[in-house]
Amino acid sequence: MAKSLLIVESPAKARTLQKYLGKEFDVRASVGHIRDLPKKELGVDIEHNFIPKYVTIEGKNRTIRNSKKAALIIKDIYLRS
Repeated sequence: MAKSLLIVESPAKARTLQKYLGKEFDVRASVGHIRDLPKKELGVDIEHNFIPKYVTIEGKNRTIRNSKKAALIIKDIYLRS
């Protein structure tokens, strides 16, 4: 069982890194960004110290769900672009 989860953007990068890191890591690809600022409104809350308002990019719910499921059984999680 993998002890660490590494999430990268590119599927090709995920395959390459999996070869080098071996079974100690579960390397997955997010296939790009999964959250962004909203397009039809101001992306920050100016009344509360400019806190960003993120929204999930359409079609990325499955990627998020799979990453959350994998994170439940993993010790360490790393994000890399």
